[in-house]
Amino acid sequence: MFETQAEHFAREGYAVFERVLVGDALALLRAECDAFVDRENQRMDELGVDTIGISHRGKRYFANECQRERPSLRSMLFSQVMADICRATLGPDAYFFFDQYVVKGPEGGLPFSWHQDSGYVVGNGGPADHAPYLTCWCPLDDATVENGTVRVLPFSRAPQSRDAILPHDRQPGTNDLVGWPGEEAGVTVEAPAGSIVAFSSRLLHATGANRTDRPRRVYLAQYTPEAMLDPGTRQLRRNAIALLRHGEQVTFA
Repeated sequence: MFETQAEHFAREGYAVFERVLVGDALALLRAECDAFVDRENQRMDELGVDTIGISHRGKRYFANECQRERPSLRSMLFSQVMADICRATLGPDAYFFFDQYVVKGPEGGLPFSWHQDSGYVVGNGGPADHAPYLTCWCPLDDATVENGTVRVLPFSRAPQSRDAILPHDRQPGTNDLVGWPGEEAGVTVEAPAGSIVAFSSRLLHATGANRTDRPRRVYLAQYTPEAMLDPGTRQLRRNAIALLRHGEQVTFA
């Protein structure tokens, strides 16, 4: 079923699986989103700030480790759909690693600079030698140019990104880590709600500003081919819950 997407992922570092999250799965992800935006606003209130890391009040939110607070999200994270996508892109072994909601506020929600997700792992103290992993970018609203959908630089356009984690520089003001200073537009991926844009953690990608009058909501789930350990301590980084082993699904919703 996913043969074409698997080939494209292997060649270019990303693939689009249209409308694979439907019905209850999409409704669940939407229903939980507002609570996590409220959580981030409350954190800012308690600290008396409008910015925490790369989250900026009213403009852009990154609310992470959501499944720890809302176990119901695991029904999506450990579903057959996610097992099939991991098998087609990451390979026979896949471990759930990380999840977060990414929400851009209406009428000016901030863009996000060119980066590799692996660049954020290294930039935030993670291992520099970790294996490429999988990001599943799941729009809960139709993702369009107007609301700041994702843009990618395929491996064929930036071959150096396939083979290495590029240096990333932290930007003042936004706190973004920028791994590509070029002016390329990249490939714009517009995807209907319930789709999954799957890409390698080494794929350079960016998002635009939200110029619409509604929030642009995305749920993001990541999977690694092996447990990721922090350097030095060798303690587990984030999560490592097996979804696939030797191609077989071993954890179920």
